[in-house]
Amino acid sequence: MLWAAVGAVLASALWAGGILLLDPLGDDPELAGYRARANLCSSVDYTALRAEYAEEDDSPTHNALKHEAIDQSYCSISLKKTGSSSYSDAYLSVQMDLHKKTDPSAEFTALWSEYHQRYEDYEVEKVSGYGDEAYLVTEDTTTGSSTGGSRAVILAVRDGWMTYQMSWSVYTTSYETSTPPAIGEVSRWVKSDTRSTLENLRSE
Repeated sequence: MLWAAVGAVLASALWAGGILLLDPLGDDPELAGYRARANLCSSVDYTALRAEYAEEDDSPTHNALKHEAIDQSYCSISLKKTGSSSYSDAYLSVQMDLHKKTDPSAEFTALWSEYHQRYEDYEVEKVSGYGDEAYLVTEDTTTGSSTGGSRAVILAVRDGWMTYQMSWSVYTTSYETSTPPAIGEVSRWVKSDTRSTLENLRSE
């Protein structure tokens, strides 16, 4: 009885002190070599997309957040076919999150594998060759004559505790005299540019 009482008191003290016996040190973040970026745009490679959008955005938007729990970097780029228009033909955004306290894998899978539950016009495909897990999410609500609607391509990647998204979107009204590129074509561009961008984010 005495030993049982002592054991109960000791267990209570350990829990009260926040000591987890099974994992006393906690998990170290598996960032796979990625580092936070104050200006993510300087690391984004969109060479493949430039085949359609030759005009370079000389003032892309970027922001960053640093915290003990997460480092977040974001970049937004206006895509133009030529410099003759003052309006963007399409939009590109890239975001990288470095999760430093919790493993994001379960939430990442839930969010991206079931993306179509929230947005019924989107289709989801799991793809290989990008980190530990990746999903290609696409949307096409254009009519047969391409006079209305929108198209979008998102490639979401998780590599360890790093999560990443490259997103392209366009409204057909932005293309006044031509048709926006097909989803399949843009998907190939986004895949190619994601691969090179991820390499930049690990090597720089």
